[in-house]
This record gives sequence, structure tokens and C-alpha cells, in this order.
Amino acid sequence: MKSNNATKKTGRLLKKVQVSVAVLAATAMTAVPAYAADGVQGSKLVTGTEKLIGDVTTWLMVLAPVVTGLLIIYFCIRRSAADEMDTKKWNNRITVAIVSCIGAVLGSATLNLIIGYYQ
Repeated sequence: MKSNNATKKTGRLLKKVQVSVAVLAATAMTAVPAYAADGVQGSKLVTGTEKLIGDVTTWLMVLAPVVTGLLIIYFCIRRSAADEMDTKKWNNRITVAIVSCIGAVLGSATLNLIIGYYQ
């Protein structure tokens, strides 16, 4: 009796799979391809975003070294007034500032380069 019940379930599942495949095939055959009129390259949103990213990356390449220089001067002043334990912390902060500046400049230059290919 159990095998008869399993056969019925298998038959129902097979019919559902066949119907699903038939519906999927019919949908694929009747689908109409859609094409964009002129694309998005000329839209104001895309050109404005490209210009915004270009301006931000240019400003970041200028501001990152300036802010880093100011931070290093401040950290050096604080380091000169610190004891031995704090001197290590201020040295660490100077190193982090330099590495962060390098990362910001490289990141903005890379982004500027990538945006340059789309213009």
C-alpha cells in the first residue's frame, strides 16, 4: 500500500514538473526583447555623477596630504611633551596618519583613473 501511495506522489510531481517546463518554454518563446532608446551614457544623472566623482577625487588628492601634514605637526608637538609610554602612542599615530594619507591618495587616484576610462 505504501508503494502505491509513493507512485501516486511521484506521478503528481512529474505532472507538476512537466507543466512547469511547458510554461517556462512558452514564456521564453513569447518574450519580447526590450531595447533602451539612447542608453544612459548621455543622461544628466550619469554625466553629473561622473563629474562629481572626478571633482571629489581631485579634492581628496589635494586635501589628504595637507590634513596629514597638519596632523603630523600636531602629533609631533604632543609627542615632544609626552613621557616614554605616550611617546610610543604618538609615534603610532604618526604612522597611522601617513599610511592613511597614502591609502586616501591611492584610492582617489585609482577611482579617478577608472572614471577617466568612461569619459
